Amino acid sequence: MPYITINTMEKLAPAKQETIKSELGRLISIIPGKAEAGLFVDFSGDHSVYRAGAPVKGAYVEIRLYKASDFGAKKKFTEEVFSLLARELGIDTDSMCLNIVEVEHWGGGGTLK
Repeated sequence: MPYITINTMEKLAPAKQETIKSELGRLISIIPGKAEAGLFVDFSGDHSVYRAGAPVKGAYVEIRLYKASDFGAKKKFTEEVFSLLARELGIDTDSMCLNIVEVEHWGGGGTLK
């Protein structure tokens, strides 16, 4: 844990996924207590993304965290993820959304925590 899902309009090449995954592994440590060692990254491409009723080259990112984290750290992480995806995918930050879900309970290692 954490778990990051990235939905994009186009399917990403394995090399691009590797680049983004590696950078997310570095960035996740911005959030106290989170590290690449526990990070899951899920890429999902070939989605139809619309903004204001028109198709856009966009992305939706969801991050699931076990327990609440510091707002300032989440804000910095969010801004870094927007910057990363803009740079690597050429997506305007106005066409990206990022949602952070903090959960009280998380199943892993064969049990509920």
